[in-house]
Amino acid sequence: MSKVVILAAGAGTRMRRADASAQLTPEQERIAAEGIKAMIPIGRPFLDYVLTRVADAGYRQVCLVVGPQHDVLRQYYRDVVKTRLSIHFAVQPRPLGTANAVAASRDFVGDDSFLVINSDNCYPASVMAEMRQVEGGALAGFDRRGLTTGSNIPAERVARFAILQVDTGGYLRRAIEKPDPKLLDGLPEPILVSMNCWKFTPAIFTACDRIVPSVRGEFEIPDAVMYSIEHLGQSYRVFPTNEPVLDLSSRQDIEPLARHLSALEVRL
Repeated sequence: MSKVVILAAGAGTRMRRADASAQLTPEQERIAAEGIKAMIPIGRPFLDYVLTRVADAGYRQVCLVVGPQHDVLRQYYRDVVKTRLSIHFAVQPRPLGTANAVAASRDFVGDDSFLVINSDNCYPASVMAEMRQVEGGALAGFDRRGLTTGSNIPAERVARFAILQVDTGGYLRRAIEKPDPKLLDGLPEPILVSMNCWKFTPAIFTACDRIVPSVRGEFEIPDAVMYSIEHLGQSYRVFPTNEPVLDLSSRQDIEPLARHLSALEVRL
């Protein structure tokens, strides 16, 4: 498996919000105001670091799912020097949710298995490399304690992430979105959370086509996953890890990310 689909079509609503306490350069301020999180310059565009980790993990073909307005991003990745990756594009015409974004990559994927990740998260190469080797579906389950101690993600943000219920064989039972804090208090450690790092087979496209919008009015990956488990006979092995993920959600994240990424050499 060498294909990766990166979801980069988001509107960047939180990034657009003005924040006088965030210390940004004029260029960072300009890109943040446009909401294109993947292009926030931290020496290089943030997505360059994400792609470097992808290449380090052994993937070679990338599809960036973008919105119709993301001409700057498309032009940059057409022109930038690439020695390890080939980069393709798929357009999500309207922001109808993450499952709808995955569905936009259908032509790129073809009959192959593929990895799906976010453009505003920088994942550990070791986890993505491990997921290349497994047959069928999989996802990374990140230890909540590892996220808070080794990354830039504050504990209050991690508490809002979907938690994973895993069976005794190590396979996903379900992902619980926006978990009740009382539920978390009763769970044994490690508590694994989803950071949207999935391995899919092409069966996921059938699920994406058949689900209905969530309560937020969007077609969402967790709903497609559960449909594929319940109706298509799919299973998802959970890879537990305490490695950190770097998260670019708001302007406050830019300065700490610069410290975390200062030693990572970009090689696309």
